[in-house]
Amino acid sequence: MRLRVLVGLLLFVLAWPAAAQEREQIVRVPGPGGSHLIATVLRLPGEARQPLVVINHGSPADGSRRATMERPRYTTLSSWFLARGYVVALPIRRGYGDSGGTWAEGYGFCDSPDYFNAGLQSATDIQATIDYMRSQPYVAPDRTIVVGQSAGGWAAIALSSRNPPGVSGMINFAGGRGGQQKLAGGGIGNCTPNALVDAAAKYGATARVPMLWIYAENDSFFEPALAKRMAEAYDKAGGKATYTPLGPFGRDGHSLAGASNGAATWSPLVETFLSGLR
Repeated sequence: MRLRVLVGLLLFVLAWPAAAQEREQIVRVPGPGGSHLIATVLRLPGEARQPLVVINHGSPADGSRRATMERPRYTTLSSWFLARGYVVALPIRRGYGDSGGTWAEGYGFCDSPDYFNAGLQSATDIQATIDYMRSQPYVAPDRTIVVGQSAGGWAAIALSSRNPPGVSGMINFAGGRGGQQKLAGGGIGNCTPNALVDAAAKYGATARVPMLWIYAENDSFFEPALAKRMAEAYDKAGGKATYTPLGPFGRDGHSLAGASNGAATWSPLVETFLSGLR
């Protein structure tokens, strides 16, 4: 544990000079159906075209909190990509926080959820962000990376089924939907896990973009056996996911992507994945 903490501090120190110089801008991204998505854009000084990474947020288990959700930061994750020369975009999808508008990601009832189409709605917002950011003079038209956590990870999986041009790879941190919901029996749990597995297979049938899937052992939304089933279904159908199960992280492994001390755990995995992309 002490070694992990020291490594995490070292990574932060190495990234700090880049973070200290970063420029932040809030932009309005033209979204589906005349909507506008609010996005935070972070980049280093200079106007040379740099590759883009789009980092996508999760969804609160309590739907009443969507409208008040703050702009996502993923500070450690953003700084990590900034230090490696990426332009970082963090959009807020339709129906969340400052983006407002009609929430498009509903999957219906817990006993018969449509996770497949819900994910594609989220993917549409990510694609809109990619298209807008690539129109900026400081963003390269290729080598884009898509990262997502929880519902944002599910959105990345959904987007992979469309094989967006210029996207080299995608990273899914604890992706899924329907976690920590009130079940018919009165308890709290995951809505119809088999529906997640089936939807993952449908995405994988057309997906050919390399993906890295990262799930922690103590993820309270998507436990290891379910995560493994989703990855296996996705790959068996034709997808290209590298499923990487991890040991426990903190109090709840679902928070790994947003944790300030998470880089010591995920950085080597992400570094290896990115280095293997064409």
